[in-house]
Amino acid sequence: MLSPDELERYARHIVLRDVGGPGQAALKRASVLVIGAGGLGAPALMYLAAAGVGTLGVVDDDVVSLSNLQRQVIHTTPDIGRHKVESAAERISALNPHVRFVGHATWLNADNALSMIGDYDLVLDGSDNFSTRYLVSDACFFAKRPLITAALGTFDGSLTTIRAHEKNEQGVFNPTYRCLFPEAPPPGTVPACAEAGVMGALAGVMGSMMALEAIREIVGFGDGLVGRLLMIDARAMRFETLRYARDPANPLNGDGPVITDLSAHRT
Repeated sequence: MLSPDELERYARHIVLRDVGGPGQAALKRASVLVIGAGGLGAPALMYLAAAGVGTLGVVDDDVVSLSNLQRQVIHTTPDIGRHKVESAAERISALNPHVRFVGHATWLNADNALSMIGDYDLVLDGSDNFSTRYLVSDACFFAKRPLITAALGTFDGSLTTIRAHEKNEQGVFNPTYRCLFPEAPPPGTVPACAEAGVMGALAGVMGSMMALEAIREIVGFGDGLVGRLLMIDARAMRFETLRYARDPANPLNGDGPVITDLSAHRT
């Protein structure tokens, strides 16, 4: 049930025909885990909290630095040196006290990923390295949780939804992250954010779109991004969508899967 305060707070959602009271109640019941409270996770968290998602979890073991503030809008200057999950918790509580916040000030790894992800309905991956992205996508498959994953370049971004544990209308498994990106690029070929830079406002756009896709997944309106990769070129202000399909040779849910647990992610 929504309280009188919540009815007023979410009034602009409730009058939307595709959301309404039932959709807002679904948001209140939902739990979402966000990997990273950085450039992508920060705006995603803000909009999910504003939308009334009942439980928001965040995995991040980093502390706020001055260079984060150009794009990680959930943190402020007085937060420098604090754990990101602490400053995120304060900002979310100030924005919407109806949201339950769970901070995981740890590094996601093969030992804790399944249990952590299994506690939530939906996962948003805003991590900035390929090893974490593959770990999260594999863990979501084994935990049977949908995954919304995004990536940022200097002036470009991409977004897709993975439901590889489910089958489509033809009875075939949906594509995995490994169908889209079979292998990570060799180390050193993709420069880190600190080396190449990133447009702060673009992080806000991509993080907001992650939140929008999460809300759509929870409420159930429109057409999602399963099997579709949304790409943004911020220089040309161009949006394109690439369709991709399950690769029968993929090692996760292919015809002869060879990845059966997360042991390969242990180092």
